[in-house]
Amino acid sequence: MGTDWVWLIPLRDLDADARAIQLGAIVGMSLLPGQERFVGDPLRMALAGLADESRWPYVVESEGKAVGLLTLQAGAACLAGWPEDQSAWLLRGFLIDSRHQGKGLGTLAASAAVEAARRLTARHQGGESGVVLSVNEENPAGLAAYRRAGFIDAGPYLGGSAGPQRTMFHSFAAPDIRTTPAQGAPDTRTTQA
Repeated sequence: MGTDWVWLIPLRDLDADARAIQLGAIVGMSLLPGQERFVGDPLRMALAGLADESRWPYVVESEGKAVGLLTLQAGAACLAGWPEDQSAWLLRGFLIDSRHQGKGLGTLAASAAVEAARRLTARHQGGESGVVLSVNEENPAGLAAYRRAGFIDAGPYLGGSAGPQRTMFHSFAAPDIRTTPAQGAPDTRTTQA
């Protein structure tokens, strides 16, 4: 991996000036050709997340730069083929900027999202037991990154707009399988959720 950590910056918790800086960084993010099929426009996703009280959009930072975006959503797990909306956070709108792909940042950010969701559950005294997502079967990089982050394949989901999906779940009870090379201890650095 190119780096061994990422920070998740919660857009909802920032003041107006700090949020504007992060939104400016999001505007500069791009996808590789064909990826728009799996993920929407980054700025639209961030703004939709800020407009919906059930969503928590985060900028993914690494080495002081905005390198991606993801959103955690409460009460929407069925959108990923999960049987119960309230039992898991939905990880959606997840992307790593095209200039930063292939460095392991997707795996790190997915793991950090699980920790952020765990914190949100504690903060809001929710009943979620983990994080669920759906990933297109034709997105091998995404499937591999989620598996490396500890997500378990929970089966097919045919409700996605871009074709057949796989529903994947990471329980809060599951151990974090990532370790930092130097310390050998779990690395789940995130900002306050």
